[in-house]
Amino acid sequence: MNEHAESPDERHRRPDGVDDDTVAAVGKVSEALECIERARGHLYELHQLIGHGDLLLGYAVEALHRAGGHPEHAQRLQQELLGRNVIAGRWTFQIVEDFDDNYWAIFRAEEKRVRDALQDGKAHVFESEMKER
Repeated sequence: MNEHAESPDERHRRPDGVDDDTVAAVGKVSEALECIERARGHLYELHQLIGHGDLLLGYAVEALHRAGGHPEHAQRLQQELLGRNVIAGRWTFQIVEDFDDNYWAIFRAEEKRVRDALQDGKAHVFESEMKER
């Protein structure tokens, strides 16, 4: 055992009467939410990277116009790509908002509902017990 191990605080201790299988199952629900949290972060990263890439493309279009002799390339990039939605009819911020409203918020609420019902609302009970081992 780790000699520096600390006991979990009260908000992470298993409630009386909750069995190992329930703690493990609730832990899996929380682990699934953590995975979705990471996916949400990647979605925000996509939103920011697409926006930055579009900004850079705008600079490139301007540079092609200034360079002279390349107006057809500048015009085509401007017409075909600059400001284009990655999903038809949807800005990337709308994709993020839809994800948040229609999936992430519901997932968070359901994970909390499971914890409230089965572990008196306590979070990370499974993980805190793993750390104690």
